[in-house]
Amino acid sequence: MRGLRLGETLTAAGRTLPRIWRGAWGAILLAAVAWSAQPLAVDAAGLIWAMLALAATLALAGALGRIAITDDLTQARRLGLGPVGLQFGRPELLLLGAGLLCAVFMAMILSVVALALLAVFGMAELNAQAIELRQWSAVGPAWKLILLAVVTAFALFAVVAFSVRLSLFAPATLGRGHMVSLHSMAIARGAFWPLLIGLTLTAAPKIALVLLCGAGLLSGTVGWVISAIVLTGLQAPLTMAFVGGAYRRMDVQD
Repeated sequence: MRGLRLGETLTAAGRTLPRIWRGAWGAILLAAVAWSAQPLAVDAAGLIWAMLALAATLALAGALGRIAITDDLTQARRLGLGPVGLQFGRPELLLLGAGLLCAVFMAMILSVVALALLAVFGMAELNAQAIELRQWSAVGPAWKLILLAVVTAFALFAVVAFSVRLSLFAPATLGRGHMVSLHSMAIARGAFWPLLIGLTLTAAPKIALVLLCGAGLLSGTVGWVISAIVLTGLQAPLTMAFVGGAYRRMDVQD
């Protein structure tokens, strides 16, 4: 039976984190500095910053992915891991290509979902004036509102489902040595719920940042710099450690 053991994968991700920090601290530092500098990128400097940030992000993803799909740093170096995680070559370009293909696919899915929801809400013939005045009791019959809520929930779930099934594209691309975009859904087949729960749990740093920003505790340049450090130094390694571990377990069964 095909599946993914969530507890085992999360435990392995936790064990992988120290090795990621030890082997890719240079790439983490570079990406943190690059993204922290965004407030300074104005006018023409913005284009230069965007190119440097993209290169730093690809180098970071390449370093984290190589370490996450191997047992030790020696094996990761055989896959092209550079000193302190600093490298940029064909695998990083493959990551860029695979990421763009996944982004285009998700954009198509979002467009279809948005158009479908617009059509459904249009056919529902709700009271637009009542919505503007926030007179919810006059918007439409309760059964119609409940049905629209259910349809919307299913549509959003479909978007989440595709996103989760594409989540293994980076480790798969590095592990197989060629672009893996939509085929990553085949690798993730049968492991949707463990992947969804695992990605949600490992997104704790990002969720904490969102809550702090929403509460007004993180704002301005200082908030941006703190967010950049947390996302590059903790969130990215944690997520890649999990999806890398999941890929290693699912790819054997693919």
